[in-house]
Order: sequence, then structure tokens, then C-alpha cells
Amino acid sequence: MPETSTLRAQPGARMETPLCRLAQALAGLSGWRRYLTALLLGVLLAGALPPFDLTPLIFVAFPLLLWLDEGSVGPWASARLGYIFGLGFFVAGLYWIAAALFVDIARFWWALPFAVLGLPAVLAFFPAGALLVTALCTSRLRLSASARICLFAVAWSAAEWARGHVLTGLPWNLVGYVWSGGFPGALAMLQTAAWVGIYGVSLLTVLAAALPALMGMPSLRPEPAMRRAAPVITAALLILVPAVAGAVRLHLLPPESTGIWLRLVQPSISEKMKWDATAAEANFERLLKLSGAPSDHSLGAIIWPEAASPFLLERDEARRAALAAIVPKNGYLITGALRGNPPPGAISQVWNSIEAIDAQGKIRAAYDKAHLVPFGEYVPFSDVLPIKKITPGAIDLSAGPGPRTLVLPGLPAFAPIICFEAIFPSTIVDEDERPGWILNATNDAWYGHSSGPYQHFAIARTRAVEEGLPLVRAANNGISGVVDAAGRVLAGMDLDTVGYLDAMLPAAVSQTPYARAGDWIFLAMLILGLVPGLRRWR
Repeated sequence: MPETSTLRAQPGARMETPLCRLAQALAGLSGWRRYLTALLLGVLLAGALPPFDLTPLIFVAFPLLLWLDEGSVGPWASARLGYIFGLGFFVAGLYWIAAALFVDIARFWWALPFAVLGLPAVLAFFPAGALLVTALCTSRLRLSASARICLFAVAWSAAEWARGHVLTGLPWNLVGYVWSGGFPGALAMLQTAAWVGIYGVSLLTVLAAALPALMGMPSLRPEPAMRRAAPVITAALLILVPAVAGAVRLHLLPPESTGIWLRLVQPSISEKMKWDATAAEANFERLLKLSGAPSDHSLGAIIWPEAASPFLLERDEARRAALAAIVPKNGYLITGALRGNPPPGAISQVWNSIEAIDAQGKIRAAYDKAHLVPFGEYVPFSDVLPIKKITPGAIDLSAGPGPRTLVLPGLPAFAPIICFEAIFPSTIVDEDERPGWILNATNDAWYGHSSGPYQHFAIARTRAVEEGLPLVRAANNGISGVVDAAGRVLAGMDLDTVGYLDAMLPAAVSQTPYARAGDWIFLAMLILGLVPGLRRWR
């Protein structure tokens, strides 16, 4: 950035509109007022995401942030501003993580500050980096205002991609997910993920949301109304054109069924009781009772949520026999379960798994979760850190090999994913052995009635659009549901519902461009977004 604000660096400029005056006022803020405004704008951006779904807030948060940044004296001032903005965004968007600690607050009270502020404080470095890069390049290349907007959108979305890959990655609440919830017409825009993936949707969304900031730039001479409105028109086209294409896609892909009925079981067992040894038998009986209820349809499979079985099934023949009694004829029970190393040896390894059991009580297929939750399922650097994971059990869970396609006679092949594996784009399906649907077994009882379960469902829903595959989601406490290959929610059970849901498995559609090319399409979009700046550098 220049050493003085571009809003105040042109003595001959006239502040022609109320937006110009607002931009000048924001650029002139200093001290605590400046950082408090940035913090509140970050909170405002979080309100655009599920479950609030106030999508238009993106057209407030980003322009005001850029106007506020006009008052930054030097790149590091921009970085500090981006950090505070990111802190507000992540505290408001991820506060619910702390709810997991209240399951055993007597043991983990000390971790509350780390969950509420520590993680957001780390993640805030990514928005800080986006504003730092924007400021450095704008200053050194003397970019025009429009080129600066393009660079900001590129830097922000590149920072989101980095956030999804650095260390274990946490691509939660990407800006593109503002289209994954219940805002009217959002599903049409979400179809864009089938072509460019969620990172590409984020790039388009941030660019469209940031362009109106140009309306607050001063002008040295009067401009025609059409030219003055050009940023808003361009922003509208960036949303409307993909949304219209998405509406056409939705029309061309009406919901279609495979004719196979599935039963999703949602027991809504509280997390405090889930691993209570005295309640294990009662929890198991609840699942059996819900699963064995009469059905008007021939079921292809009964699906239980993540870690539904409190017993190690490969070591418990009696429990497998109990399961076999409720397995549909020529069908399966597909359950989340902890899986130990094969008997008869002592248990030395445990995996968070999905296991498929047939009517003879045999385990016909299994998948082991590959992307584990740090501090939840294992402790990084456990040899050094004197802490334990927050989930029960003395042994850290082991990671599986990665995406797999499970094949069971009588069912379309499926891609199993467990819990937050659903948040990682392009890594949930083995494209070399493309499945016919995605099965997401999850828990989410850790987080009660917070934003977390709603965000998690909306994120998982996006994977169906990206891959062109239906998604079946079984959650312990909700939200369970069936989503077709275009992202339509065809059936579901909300939080705290105890029951089961019989629904037909939707059909897959042809492989999407994103499923074929992955994030290479996003890389091409980043390069295209840099063209205005590269022209100036040349």
C-alpha cells in the first residue's frame, strides 16, 4: 500500500456520493476504533454462512474492510487489520468447537481458551496474509483500484486453499459456503462447484463481494452514471451468470432414484452417555429396536452413524449375531464402529471405521478413517505434549490409507467418509474406481444446538454437487439426510430426533468437470485473476 490512503492522496478528488464519504470515514479511523470495526466486520461475515444464511452480508463485510484498509499506513498495518478481521470471523464461526469440551469439562476446562480464542488466533493469520500480499503488490506495482480488488480476491481464496492444506488443514467456513445453506436461490449458485469446486466458488464470491468497494473511490472528474455503476453491474453478473447456469443444470438433472431403499438410524444418544459402560447395552438395544421396525419396502441397507456400536464387532461374535437378526434379507447393516487390530492378539491399534455386516453376521467390507481430528482422535507430538485426546480411550486412533470405494453385492459401490472428512474437497472419492454414492457417517452430538452441526451438513452437501454423486448422511444426533447429486435435500432428520428414516437412494450423474480435474481448475482461475496485476508488472 502507499504510505497514505488513496482515498486521501488526491487533493483534487471530490467525495461525490454518500458511499465515498463513508469510505473516507472508515479510512480515517485509527486506534481501537479501527480494530474494533475490523473485528465486527469479521463477525458480520460469519453471519453470511449457515445456519444464519444472511448471504448479502458479504456485500457489506468485504467492501467495508477494503475501505478500512485504505487507511493502512504500510503493508504491515494491512496485515494487522486482516488479522483482527479474521479473528472476529473465526471466533464467531467456530465458537461451537468449545462445546465438545463441556462433555467432560472437569478434565478439559483448561482447554476452553484454546478452543474459543487459540484456534481462531492461528487461523486469522490466513486473512492477514491475504491483506499483506494485496498491500505489498498494490504498493510496489502501483496497481489500479480494480486491479487491487482482483488481487485481493485471488489472495483471499488462495489463503483459503492454504488453510485447507497446511498441516492437517481446516477448510471450514470457506466463503463459498454462503451458497450452501437456505438463502433463496443459493442452490443454483452452488451448482458452480460442479465446475470449479468450492475454492473456485469462493474466488467468484469474494471478487463479486469486493467489487462494490470501487463505488467508494474518489473521482477527479464527473463520471457517467453507468460507469459509476459498473462495479455493481459486474458484481451482479459474476453471481447471476453462474446462478442461471446452475438453474439450467438443476432443470436438466431432475431427482432420479436407483430404486434401492435405505434406512438411516438416528439414535440421538448424548455424548456423555455414548461411552458410559453402564449404558452401552441400552444404547445398543435402542439402535437394534429402531433398525428392526417394520418397513413397507425391501431395504437394501440399514445405516448407523459414526462409532454407533460401542463394541469391537470383529471380536464380539454374540453382538454380530444380534446385528445379523435385523439385517435385511440380501442386504446389509453399515455401521460406524471402532475397529481393533485382528484377534486373538491384544489390542494395540484402534481405527475409527465403517463396517458392513451381512445377514450371516460376517463383516463383508470395512473402511478406516484417514483424516483424523487433532486432539480429538490423536494428539500431535504426543511424546512431547503432556495432554490426552478429548475422546474416550487411552490409545490414539490410527489413520487409514485414504479414499476407498467399497463394493457390496446388491448395492451400488460407495465412497465411505467419516465425520469431518467431508470438509476436504477432492479427497473423498477414489476417482480411479468411481463409486455410485457417498456415505457420510458422523456424530455431531458433541456440539449440541450450536452452529456446528448445521455448518457440517451444509459442507457435506457441497461434496455431492462437486462430485455429481448423491450423499447419504447418518448422524448420531442429527443432521441426517439424503442429498441428490445436484445438492437437493430430499429427506432428513433434524437435531435431537430419535428415529429412523426410510428413503430411496438417488442416482448419480455423469462425472463433473471438478471431479475430473480437481483444484487445477481453481489454479487456472487464480492465474486469470492475476492478469490485471501482471499487466501492470509488465
